[in-house]
Amino acid sequence: MTIKVCGMREAENIREVERLGIDMMGFIFWPKSSRYVSERPDYLPTNCKRVGVFVDEEIEQVKHIADEYQLDMIQLHGSELPDYICGLRADVSSPAIIKAFNIATKEDFEITKPYEGIVDYFLFDTKGPSVGGNGVKFDWTVLADYVGKTPFLLSGGIGPDDAARIRSFHHPKQAGIDLNSRFELAPGMKDVSALRKFLNELNQ
Repeated sequence: MTIKVCGMREAENIREVERLGIDMMGFIFWPKSSRYVSERPDYLPTNCKRVGVFVDEEIEQVKHIADEYQLDMIQLHGSELPDYICGLRADVSSPAIIKAFNIATKEDFEITKPYEGIVDYFLFDTKGPSVGGNGVKFDWTVLADYVGKTPFLLSGGIGPDDAARIRSFHHPKQAGIDLNSRFELAPGMKDVSALRKFLNELNQ
């Protein structure tokens, strides 16, 4: 199972979380986020994929940041249309694109259909006041109604006590999980001990 930890910002915290053996690390380049990366950290991970998170950003700016941070993946968390993503693929040399969707009911999966075949992963998050990092789960049972071909990351309020629940959840297209706000000491600062304990329990 792919493990993504998102909302990273501080160099030493980045090092410590990377040492846990995660697969992806997310950096948020949306100025309205409390986890916004306003300046390049002194250290960036080398042993996991770097994911840049953007919200309705101009393609040229995404390209600039992708080059500066040597991003492996781009996550789009706004209302980006398929045409935007096709333009992004033409201009940015990123091997993978993740498109996030806020899910509450099975009807919300309809909006994913035009993105089939043009992104590498979906990310299913909770509908909330912010585009992400709300720390609240949605009803995972609605995922039984997702019959698309694109693999997805499960996000939205996954916390330190959810390892057993994650282990018991099964969907043929689930590729991994996304961890963020419920593992924080403060916005952008992850609780490494809580993450380590969770990952150990997840791998039991």
